[in-house]
Amino acid sequence: MKEFWRKSWFIRLVSLLIAILLVIYVNDTQGGFLTQGQTSRTRQTANKTQTISVPLQVSVDTDKYYVVGYPEKVNITLEGSTALVTSTINTQNFRAYIDLTSQSIGTHDVKVHVNGISRQISYSINPKTVHVNIQRRKSTTMPIQIEYNKSAVAHGYTLGHSSVYPQQVEVTGARSEVEQIDQIIAKVVLPNEITHTYERQVSLVAQDRKGRQLNVVIEPATAKVTIPISVAKKNVKVKLQPKHERNNKIYSLTAKNDYVTIYGAEKDLAKIKSLQVPIDLSNVAASTTKTVSLAIPHGVVKANPAQISIDIKVENSDAKGSKN
Repeated sequence: MKEFWRKSWFIRLVSLLIAILLVIYVNDTQGGFLTQGQTSRTRQTANKTQTISVPLQVSVDTDKYYVVGYPEKVNITLEGSTALVTSTINTQNFRAYIDLTSQSIGTHDVKVHVNGISRQISYSINPKTVHVNIQRRKSTTMPIQIEYNKSAVAHGYTLGHSSVYPQQVEVTGARSEVEQIDQIIAKVVLPNEITHTYERQVSLVAQDRKGRQLNVVIEPATAKVTIPISVAKKNVKVKLQPKHERNNKIYSLTAKNDYVTIYGAEKDLAKIKSLQVPIDLSNVAASTTKTVSLAIPHGVVKANPAQISIDIKVENSDAKGSKN
């Protein structure tokens, strides 16, 4: 048996088997390391594409020139590693701009530039070029006109003199636009049947003679508009008018309010000298106190109080005759 283990061919066979097992083990181990390394590198080099909208800046001598026609924002599509793209979007330490410093007055198609983006990120701009109109700048001061729907005021109420603050504004823009301005409008839309003074901060617009809005900058852009809405009032005497008295009864009526205040347009109130209050006595057989709603005459919008109390004293007519 000992001679068997010492055979050279057996020793070679065992050595070969051990070598094969070592190769299989090393390959499996290295393959595992390689897979892990590839996964790590994949995470580090994964790409991301994202589009964001950014303001478009204009390089021009703003003291002399006014530029119109260009979009307020452009879209920039970024592509690169996830970490770099995410960081760039979060910080936005870059800008999109057009350079008009060497351009003359008139219309131009100019290229949109971007600076501040890492060279490790590729990007594209939409639009790549923009159409602009460079004109001489002009500024002027103009008064504000108030425009509103007078028909919305409730019947019987009167409009006072409207006011606006500030009364005038500075308007800046291209000379051709500024010279077309006919008026600066503070447009107010009153609610229907409004019965109180209206006060609101209103946006201002510049219009030409045909009512078209012009592209200019108004400073300030809003103004405070006050439109007084009031109603006239008048104190009038209450006159009680008994109706449907019983033949065998004697009535004595006393109002707790001798006068009431009525509200409405001055021209309508001027026609009213007293307020007639009819009192129905058909169902009154004994002394009592009755609350009566006031009937509002034509042209009156309300009365204060709206109801009055009437003391009614009732006596039998035959009882009064027997006392005599």
